[in-house]
Amino acid sequence: MQGLDWIVLSITLSFIVLYGVWKTRGSKNVEEYIKGGNDSKWWTIGLSVMATQASAITFLSTPGQAFHSGMGFVQFYFGLPIAMVIICLVFIPIYHKLKVYTAYEYLEGRFDKKTRTLTAILFLIQRGLAAGITIFAPAIILSAVLGWDLITLNVIIGVLVIIYTVSGGTKAVSVTQKQQMAVIFAGMFIAFYIILQYLPDGITFSKALEIAGASDKMQVLDFSWDLNNRYTVWTGILGGTFLMLSYFGTDQSQVQRYLSGKSVRESQLGLIFNGLLKVPMQFFILLVGVMVFVFYQFNASPLNFNPKAGEAIANSNQETIAAYAELENRHRVIEERKKALIFEGLSEENVTQLQQYNEEDKSLKEKAKTIITQADAQVETNDKDYVFIHFILNNLPKGLIGLLLAVILSAAMSSTASELNALASTTAIDLYKRNVTKEYSDEHFVKMSKWFTLGWGILAILVACVANLFDNLIQLVNIIGSIFYGNVLGIFLLAFFFKFIRGNAVFIAAIITQLIIIGVWYIDWLPYLWLNALGCGLVMLIAMLIQLALPSKTMDTDS
Repeated sequence: MQGLDWIVLSITLSFIVLYGVWKTRGSKNVEEYIKGGNDSKWWTIGLSVMATQASAITFLSTPGQAFHSGMGFVQFYFGLPIAMVIICLVFIPIYHKLKVYTAYEYLEGRFDKKTRTLTAILFLIQRGLAAGITIFAPAIILSAVLGWDLITLNVIIGVLVIIYTVSGGTKAVSVTQKQQMAVIFAGMFIAFYIILQYLPDGITFSKALEIAGASDKMQVLDFSWDLNNRYTVWTGILGGTFLMLSYFGTDQSQVQRYLSGKSVRESQLGLIFNGLLKVPMQFFILLVGVMVFVFYQFNASPLNFNPKAGEAIANSNQETIAAYAELENRHRVIEERKKALIFEGLSEENVTQLQQYNEEDKSLKEKAKTIITQADAQVETNDKDYVFIHFILNNLPKGLIGLLLAVILSAAMSSTASELNALASTTAIDLYKRNVTKEYSDEHFVKMSKWFTLGWGILAILVACVANLFDNLIQLVNIIGSIFYGNVLGIFLLAFFFKFIRGNAVFIAAIITQLIIIGVWYIDWLPYLWLNALGCGLVMLIAMLIQLALPSKTMDTDS
């Protein structure tokens, strides 16, 4: 990175933090601090909801996902518009009518205190882990690529977020997320434009799509029912709808975004805006990854994009170095042959040959992973999360590198801020305020909310510092969510639509369901997206059976 990149990066991040602190100074009461004063417009809500979901993982992992596997991942989001409509019609009117601060307040009135507490705790567990990952994701990749100290990066990202989130609460999160989304959109569009400019003469955008299609990167829709296929139309619509309903309807990090709306209509419009824009946005980010793939059809690419892999090989014995060098030579030969085929023309015969070369190259990369692991078992061989950042650092002009790094860090800050804000609100309202017997002023609960924000921020930094890179970061976050979200969604659906179900039945069913889902995930019986539907269905079925089996007096007893 050059001096100009550091200037762009520093000014962008400093502006966001200082703007958030200045714009929201002086929040004195709980209404202002947790619900943002209930004055947010629909576009603020929409962008805030989108920014909360679009973490740094989105902008690091998604292009790499498309680079390796193509556009199919967009099917994951097909259930989102359906979920937005359901939430607008069912969830939002109920939340606003009851004037709740958190989604879980409603559950006490409908069921009992222990069900509210259990649901809040399930949220705190999964969101607390996810908050650490949203810090850790950009930190570990930037650390590997830039050579920065990992722990220092975790602390820097965490502290920047804590400063303005503690200062201004929900409103600080909302107003800064508008700036962050502006930086994110600008950076991604510029990156896309630069990639197209870097393609050889005669390779237009339509030609680039043709090249990507010849390598099976443009297959968007998969209508198969094969459970071994993680992303299909059906997993997206069925499993994805349950996941999105759970996330946007019951996860306080999202509920808090639209509870700050000026009215029911503003909140509904904000979610519809998110539903209309989110799928095209994810499609575009995946398309950026596909264009990076096309770029590397004409430019040399490493055998493994994780720079730590190259360091591990360089520091190993001569036999390992020689074996890896042999694979690199074969990789370069295949790259040259693929380039020649593309320039020759994508006839049916050439496309078949191109696909054969892709399979050979894929085999080489798998062999390379084995050698890297032998050289250093601690090095992450799955390089999906390093593809886009490698392109940025090695190909973009000065200044733009700083802007794209600001995109990644802004995304990390926006999603982490929402998570810390929601974790603190849930802890303050659902656990602390609900269980203290003494009457306190609003100022006291605002102060406690700030302390809880600080505490969760420190915990998130600690989780980030001890985390290990998973198969693919965007999948890891969704896996964690899928383990808990279906159960929580089922509890809310029981509350909304099944009036004969009582608190004890739901409480017992929720505990049984959570244990079953963890077991199903552990033995890898189903793709993780289906855990959302399974968890939702199980808790509802078990609660109904318990309610029907036990005496009504037992079921009506609160604790």
